[in-house]
Amino acid sequence: MALITFEGVGLSYGGDNVAHDVSFAVNAGEFWGIVGENGSGKTTLMKALLGLIPCASGRIVMGEGLKPNEIGYLPQQSVIQKDFPASVEEVVLSGTIGWRGLKPFYGRRERERAAKSMDMLGLSAIKNRSYQELSGGQQQRVLLARALCATQKCIVLDEPTTGLDPVVTAEFYQLLHEINGQGMTVIMVSHDIEEAVRDCSHILHLSCHPLFIGTASDYRNSAVGRKYIKERAV
Repeated sequence: MALITFEGVGLSYGGDNVAHDVSFAVNAGEFWGIVGENGSGKTTLMKALLGLIPCASGRIVMGEGLKPNEIGYLPQQSVIQKDFPASVEEVVLSGTIGWRGLKPFYGRRERERAAKSMDMLGLSAIKNRSYQELSGGQQQRVLLARALCATQKCIVLDEPTTGLDPVVTAEFYQLLHEINGQGMTVIMVSHDIEEAVRDCSHILHLSCHPLFIGTASDYRNSAVGRKYIKERAV
């Protein structure tokens, strides 16, 4: 059984239909890029996956015992998030809230998971620093570590490299590839189609008709892929 299956999913936002009859399956270990024009429903689809909003039609089925609150989520970063007054370790630890239940304090299990995530992303040396004092790239690493604390199966990222310079962006994608290479399923919303095709194994393009659903290689060679990649290059 697939890790996540979208069965005829329809989505609405602000009373408007933004996606219709979306059907595809995400298997464990795949790296999906969700692309499309503004307003095509990319972020709305991710919120439905996370159980934050209902589907207007159809359903999303979880396999392998996965639950919505066990999916790691890295949302688009806001100004408020960038100024969050907490240490790196505190932010990373907060990723365990979805699965640790009603315990009022972080225990050994949570702290070990946070330490592992920080070590994986090179954050251990700055775990006591204030999150709001970090560079944009460091903050995204912290939020990625937080997302990893929430799950051992799947992470969802919404425009994770917005505002980052090209060097930091490349480093961030390298981290995603390393995490994906260890078996983590990655689903990423991106406005940069060329980058998504380069870095992801599979592509869902929401703003074309019919929808494109398939491998990144097939997308690059498809009519819609050639059109959008060419437009991006112009």
